[in-house]
Amino acid sequence: MAATDADYVSRPLLSAGVIERRDYQVDLAERALSGNTLVCLPTGLGKTAVSLLVTAERLAADSGGKALLLAPTKPLVEQHATFYREALQVPDDEIVVFTGEVRPDDRAELWESARVVIATPQVVENDLVGGRVSLRDVVHCTFDECHRATGDYAYTYIAERYLADAADPLVTGMSASPGGNEEDIRQVCENLGITSVEVKTEDDDDVAAFTHDTDVEWERIDLPDEIIEIRDKLNEVIQERLEALKELGVTNTTQPDVSQKDLNRMRAQLQKLIDNDQSEGYEGMSAHAEVMKLRRAVELVETQSVESVRRYFERQRNAARSSGASKASQRLVSEPRVKEAMRRVDEYDDLHPKFRRVRMLLAETLGIEGGDRVIVFTESRDTAEALTEFLGNHFETERFVGQGDKDGSDGMTQTEQKDRLDAFSAGEFEVLVSTSVAEEGLDVPEVDLVLFFEPVPTAIRSVQRKGRTGRQDEGRVVVLMAEDTRDEAYFWISRRREKEMEQELRDLKGVADEVEDELDDSQQALTDFDSGDETAGADDASDETEGESEDSEGQAALAGFEPPDPDEQEVERKETPDDPHHDDAEAVEVVIDQRELDSHIARDLSKREQVETRLETLAVGDYVLSDRVAVERKSIEDFLDTLLGGDRSVFEQATDLVRHYDRPVYVIEGDDLYGARNVHPNAIRGALASLAVDYGISVLRTEDEGDTADLLETIANREQLERDREVSAHGEKSAKTLDEQQEYVVESIADIGPVTARSLLEHFGTVEEVMTAREEDLLEVSGVGEVTAERVREVVGAEYEP
Repeated sequence: MAATDADYVSRPLLSAGVIERRDYQVDLAERALSGNTLVCLPTGLGKTAVSLLVTAERLAADSGGKALLLAPTKPLVEQHATFYREALQVPDDEIVVFTGEVRPDDRAELWESARVVIATPQVVENDLVGGRVSLRDVVHCTFDECHRATGDYAYTYIAERYLADAADPLVTGMSASPGGNEEDIRQVCENLGITSVEVKTEDDDDVAAFTHDTDVEWERIDLPDEIIEIRDKLNEVIQERLEALKELGVTNTTQPDVSQKDLNRMRAQLQKLIDNDQSEGYEGMSAHAEVMKLRRAVELVETQSVESVRRYFERQRNAARSSGASKASQRLVSEPRVKEAMRRVDEYDDLHPKFRRVRMLLAETLGIEGGDRVIVFTESRDTAEALTEFLGNHFETERFVGQGDKDGSDGMTQTEQKDRLDAFSAGEFEVLVSTSVAEEGLDVPEVDLVLFFEPVPTAIRSVQRKGRTGRQDEGRVVVLMAEDTRDEAYFWISRRREKEMEQELRDLKGVADEVEDELDDSQQALTDFDSGDETAGADDASDETEGESEDSEGQAALAGFEPPDPDEQEVERKETPDDPHHDDAEAVEVVIDQRELDSHIARDLSKREQVETRLETLAVGDYVLSDRVAVERKSIEDFLDTLLGGDRSVFEQATDLVRHYDRPVYVIEGDDLYGARNVHPNAIRGALASLAVDYGISVLRTEDEGDTADLLETIANREQLERDREVSAHGEKSAKTLDEQQEYVVESIADIGPVTARSLLEHFGTVEEVMTAREEDLLEVSGVGEVTAERVREVVGAEYEP
């Protein structure tokens, strides 16, 4: 029967015939319009459609508003963007994608003209800290896979900024598996400012019609004697190293299958020995590193493939040969039993039994049963590559992995990932072999079989993976489990955690009202802060009435009533100051080096009302507070590392500071400067004296990152407000040598760093030749890529338009 208009949702800004009408989605969207809401919905049942309905209503009601959708991976961002461009009556160029592949300056420009921004959270976090974007006009912010909103993950920071900065904020969090227990879910809600929890399970009548059974089959695989012998050789060495650690008193077990939790505990005990200046701690740490490497090799040979362990050993050999190789790496590859295991791996010419079973299952699904598509998931990129090559001899097979890793494995770009999924959707090949990059939320096409090459110990990931099948028809999931290996342990962990999660989701549905009551209390202060009104919370009756009004508007909008007049809202927006914390106080600017994003200081400063932050790649210092003040920040550990001759000595940094800035500052952060490491106090005092007397650098101490942020703001206030000095990221020291001035000029182009500037000058000989070089000639210089070359030509050749 052909679909009619009644089968699709019709709303302002929605394209006709795109969003299938599902009552539970419309109901969830109505509720999400009335306040900050967590939407819990099983995988594959359209969480994104719920968020899109809310976005469409909010944008239709506010012609000047924007929507922001955050997703944890680039492929997922692209997937959402494709859906939004199809489903929204918004020009495609106003639905923009923000990932690390888009230049910061371009993102700032795109943000201004966009109506919908779909982005990875790290990029938005950086742009907020750098002052490149403002969340003021964002009328709807969606956090996809919101269970990640814990700890230091960027979601938490973005939510805090959004609720504080937006003129009319609305948050929707989405997840099929929001947390391991009620406390975890409550924490996610508090971090995102959520006060309402809406849960749908497959037991609900309105959802059941759109779900199908997904059978999960666990298949036990017997390992051949040759593989067991390789494993046993490696386990002998693990046991010996654990005995050495036992003698140090950091463990009671010597069993090769020691848990990761126990290994972490051992490492903590060894660190205490090192902190107490006991040399045994360093020896134990080296043995511990060997155990970790060997355990990985055992896991690969047991549960993955002989090919994956062969590649792993090859990387270990290369690491042991490299300059600066650790003793653990060198000792590992020279150990006779490990060498014997390596030899046996190299000589093994049979298939791992899992490979043989995969081939058979695919033949059954795609051949005998007439299936069309299969996804094979594996934890190891090496295994993914080996499987793709092996299966490619029998089926049309492609791999799907993330970007290149630190071991040099070839990855896939964002464009390649999108093209690969599009080709799979179009039926251009039968088998997709994927690592975990395809787990979370990707709307890959219907598949006949999801095959787990190994069990997944984390319930959330297991739930996500199984959601890739069974959306329209009954699907099948098969998990391969190597008998008497870590696979079996993961099997029991996965089964227990998954059952717990299913029950917890049901429990959450039963206690959602109680959770909301608790969230209302914990979020009250946040709500007061959002309002920007000093009297917020003083009149309970007034607050209650306002809440009812918002709820009525939200439900009325989805019921088909006309949204408020956009022109009226635009007038209101123009009358509101640009700064949500607008007052008469003047703000100061702090320029922050990109590498400082690893600390909390940049985020802390960016949230302060009277501080404007800007991110740059600084050649000198970590923070610039005026044309004459730059600050180098060191934790005590970092300071002692540089003092002992790390990547760059403290005195080299001091030389750069005084060369570029008249009033350089060195901040040393933390307690117990003289007791933190095995460095004689007089050596530390000598270094401090040299910085102060020989270099003329002010050395200041702070307790922690918060104290450092306070100090930076104080100095910036004194410099910029009291002394009326401007900020200059390059400083204003005039006593530069000729070569320094030449480097300085080249560095100023397109944020080029000092190393690249020197490479350009050495290659071309003069500043003039650098400036007039063609793009193809620039690309011949070490360290210059296409983006840098294009930017140089753009800066040098573009017309000046102030």
